[in-house]
Amino acid sequence: MPRYLHHQKVRLTPRAYERTRGVVEGYLKSAFGRMKLANIRRADVQRYATERSSKVAPGSALKELSILKHLFHLAVEWELIPVNPAQGMKMPRVPAGRVRYLQPAELHAVLEACPEWLRPVAGLLAFTGMRRSEVLGLRWLDVDRKGERIMLPQTKNGDGRVVWLNELSCQVLDSIPKNGARPTDSLFPPTGEVTPENVSLAFLRACRKVGVADFRLHDLRHTAASWLRMSGADLQDVAELLGHRDLRMTKRYSHLSPAHLSAAVKRLDCVFGNMLQLPAGTEGQGSTKSEEIGQSSCSIVPTASPKAQAEMIGTA
Repeated sequence: MPRYLHHQKVRLTPRAYERTRGVVEGYLKSAFGRMKLANIRRADVQRYATERSSKVAPGSALKELSILKHLFHLAVEWELIPVNPAQGMKMPRVPAGRVRYLQPAELHAVLEACPEWLRPVAGLLAFTGMRRSEVLGLRWLDVDRKGERIMLPQTKNGDGRVVWLNELSCQVLDSIPKNGARPTDSLFPPTGEVTPENVSLAFLRACRKVGVADFRLHDLRHTAASWLRMSGADLQDVAELLGHRDLRMTKRYSHLSPAHLSAAVKRLDCVFGNMLQLPAGTEGQGSTKSEEIGQSSCSIVPTASPKAQAEMIGTA
């Protein structure tokens, strides 16, 4: 296990490494530390998975087992064991992630209720879908205002990525005073107010002030992603914009509001037009007569010729 941690330390971000070290030293070491690596069997791993799943949240159990599985994978690469005892093991099923998003009017009310120092932070979160740590860690040199993008050197996943800016996020950036700041200075210098904990707490108070319940700062990211989807962006685009490595993380945004679904199906009216017409002489004869026609002699007659239909289908 010490070799595994040494291997991971140079490959993970400091925050990710600390999480991994906490799992290895806090849980895996106590469960497997006294066993010889070659003596660990799949039954041992399955027993650990069952025990942890009964004590912690499914996501936590999955994280621990993923680290354990990776540890065994490296042990095979290092030729310490012939096979991975966790390979092919059924992992705990994690429920779909929480998705809570605001309507535009609600978002406007919440931003209005935010303290002045918090408003640009919340605005960037809502209009770009960035994470709290990414926004609070921004430096002026990361912002390419002319190119309408933000260059994040390192994210939660350990990779850099580009955050593209829209007009609203550009307005937020333009509202932040530079006051002679150097390129390496932070957009939001850490002070008594601007700390991760205070930002989340002040935002929660703003939500309560305007009657928005069950909404957290991180849900602004969900708000951005949800409205991207409902505005026509596909899942791959949303994943790219949010910085998701795994498309499964983005599938939670497959949902669409009922109003959006209703509007979506009505688009077929524009595509197909008035393709149905009742036989002559049936207009205004009441529902009983219509039902009789529907059960007997009513036919569906296309209003366009076969050639015109073929052209329409070809263009669709």
